[in-house]
Amino acid sequence: MLNIRKIGAIGRTYRNLGRYRQILSVLFKYGFGEFIDTLKIEQYLEISLPMLFKKEQKVVEKLGRPERIRRVLEELGPTFIKFGQILSTRPDLIPLEYLKELAKLQDEVPSFSYEEVCEVLTRELGQPPDLVFQSFAKRPFAAASIGQVHRARLPNNEEVVVKVQRPGIQEIIETDLEIMLHLASLMERHLEEFEVQRPTRIVSVFARSIEKEINYLLEASNIERFAGQFLADQTVYVPKVYRQYSTKRVITMEFVDGIKASEIEALQEGGYDLKSLASNGAALIMKQIFVHGFFHADPHPGNVFILPGNVICFLDFGMMGRISRKERTDFADLVMRVVSRDERKVVDSILKITYQHDQPDREILENDSAELIDRYVGLPLKDLEVGVVLHHLLEIISRHRLSLKPNFYLLVKATSTIESVGGRLDPDFDIIQHAVPFIREIQMERFNPRKIMGDVIESGTELVQLLKEIPAGLRDVLSLTRQGRIKIEFEHRGLESLYDHLEQVANRLAFAVVLAAQIIGSALIIHADLPPKWNGIPVIGLIGFLVAGIMGFWLLVSMLRHGKM
Repeated sequence: MLNIRKIGAIGRTYRNLGRYRQILSVLFKYGFGEFIDTLKIEQYLEISLPMLFKKEQKVVEKLGRPERIRRVLEELGPTFIKFGQILSTRPDLIPLEYLKELAKLQDEVPSFSYEEVCEVLTRELGQPPDLVFQSFAKRPFAAASIGQVHRARLPNNEEVVVKVQRPGIQEIIETDLEIMLHLASLMERHLEEFEVQRPTRIVSVFARSIEKEINYLLEASNIERFAGQFLADQTVYVPKVYRQYSTKRVITMEFVDGIKASEIEALQEGGYDLKSLASNGAALIMKQIFVHGFFHADPHPGNVFILPGNVICFLDFGMMGRISRKERTDFADLVMRVVSRDERKVVDSILKITYQHDQPDREILENDSAELIDRYVGLPLKDLEVGVVLHHLLEIISRHRLSLKPNFYLLVKATSTIESVGGRLDPDFDIIQHAVPFIREIQMERFNPRKIMGDVIESGTELVQLLKEIPAGLRDVLSLTRQGRIKIEFEHRGLESLYDHLEQVANRLAFAVVLAAQIIGSALIIHADLPPKWNGIPVIGLIGFLVAGIMGFWLLVSMLRHGKM
């Protein structure tokens, strides 16, 4: 489990100080100097930012803020790149224009040495790779921020790929997360515009997400669950996971030799049926979403291989989407209401699949929905791009300060991606044709007598339980009232700066007490005339006065720098 501590006291920041300076330097470089000054970081860290940082500042006026943020994340390395990639799937946390830019983040980092690979494998599997595997390729054929992949051969001669986690990545992530959390807390204190986004919540969400990603056993479980969904489906193949050669930091999977879905010429030369592949791929995504509610959230061409017999093979199961039965019904309702041109009911569906930061103006939202319907409904199906429609819908949602729930955004992302892949394989590909039967089945399911009876029984059970609990709850409230134990809690806002000031005062008082003790102790040593001596003066007393002088000068400089004399 990640060990993340919120940076607070000055002493705890020194172990991260070098990394903190590096992060601030990159922020200055891309034009965020004013932002850092507003956060008053020098005051909290008790450090002076070198003028060198401010000279490095290269404000590229032609670049928008989202693009500059993307470049900052790319330059700061693995943790920050992964942070941006995860945020690019969370429209409930950040605005749409930032999502589009962060989706461009590239996970390209140098590979680590074979010696380090051996250390990790020996620690995780109990033996070095040459004893565990029949053969093991020293050179990786893929490297990412969290780990890298090597080809190998098992003792039974099966070909596999072994993903090995980058050494020390957990410690790097923990350090960066501590700094992120500190910056996020300063943003909430000093920048009112971040009141809605709540940066500390964003960092917490990222911490939970990356904690799952660095546990390869969770990816192994995803693969096994996905394979279980398609045991009887001959159009899809899922690589086998070798649990006996997998741990939290190592995962071993069957090697799959196929053609990427984007390599159209190679597929044509191999005699593959491209129309059939596009159709089967769309059907597989629809089954994942509407039948199983557990789907591959990143089916881009690099993660989809084509095997002999027009079989589709999905790879990389680190990012999976989950959608409940109710959420599937809500999404199906939205699609069918758009098709039926009912903007009032479209708004009802939009409000079901979003979080509301503020109460939206329903009339304006209905007008925007009507505009969406007029623009796209009625076009020939071959001219209608679902991805474009869904992204236009996202823009409307963002404009009204609504946030699409994460599960729905992953659904939109997966649907748009598979539409793009299908369009490359078959110019006449129509994803709506494949989606409509599943959507209608979801809608009709609510009228199933067994489903209706189940819902009635469940609601009745909950109602009976509630009626049983109400008297006991009222009795507890009355009892606490008679005993005078009812408590009312108040939440103070706007006092953070006062707390910070009081903490700073307390730190300086403590510092001054230590300084005074140092001076008094040194004077007593000199008065006692204790050896060793230098020119007749005790050396220990002289050193004590020298240390006290340095401490006093440091305290004076700090006070002058912050204008607090």
